[in-house]
Amino acid sequence: MTFIPEQLAQKAAKILDEKKARDVVILDISRLTVLADYFVIATGSNAIHVRALADELEEKLSESGIFPKGIEGYNEARWILLDYGDVIVHIFNGPDREYYDLERLWADAITINVDSKKDLTYNIS
Repeated sequence: MTFIPEQLAQKAAKILDEKKARDVVILDISRLTVLADYFVIATGSNAIHVRALADELEEKLSESGIFPKGIEGYNEARWILLDYGDVIVHIFNGPDREYYDLERLWADAITINVDSKKDLTYNIS
């Protein structure tokens, strides 16, 4: 499956936003590391919501034939990481997002705010 990483990051952000994730942001880290091109970061209100966000993202992207290479933290649901190769999605509960503060750690990244009203529908197939 070939896709443009920026489009995948936008699609993931939109899915999370529609499922009521809070503070959804995209960090463009492509010029800072070879680890990935984008981080998508979102916050759930509790462990059940964090898991629901991860489940929804995985389900919706799989409908387009996009599957994570790995998932970490699902059982604890404090910080779930879904690795889509060039796009890594971080879904936190509130206190852990505050504690790890990825936006501060990756302060040199370009922050892309997600506008839930903007149509981010892409053909990534």
